[in-house]
Amino acid sequence: MTQSAPHILLVDDDEGIREALGELLRDEGFEVTTAQDGLEAIRWLEGRRPSTCIVLLDLMMPVMDGGTFLKKKQTEPSFARYPVVIITASTNASAFDRTPDVKACLAKPIEVPDLFAALESCA
Repeated sequence: MTQSAPHILLVDDDEGIREALGELLRDEGFEVTTAQDGLEAIRWLEGRRPSTCIVLLDLMMPVMDGGTFLKKKQTEPSFARYPVVIITASTNASAFDRTPDVKACLAKPIEVPDLFAALESCA
């Protein structure tokens, strides 16, 4: 990745997934911030408002799940510019494919080439 790679906000309640994906993405030149649930992600976005950011979003999480995060994101105009790639083990993920800011939906375990193709589609 080049220096102009977008910031990645990785939202997943599984610490192992956050660590593994975070390391992989950092090795590819991305700046990565992690959040363990949707509420933590919303708070980070509110506090930082990065110029570019791709949200990698799990659906099934405690506190605030991915679906609730997406609804909240859609009500905040300044968050509209941030594309979302869903990463989930949920079989219900296809319902979010029709959400305008969801660019891709990846099933866990995530295939690395699919992840990078999804990130590329957000650029």
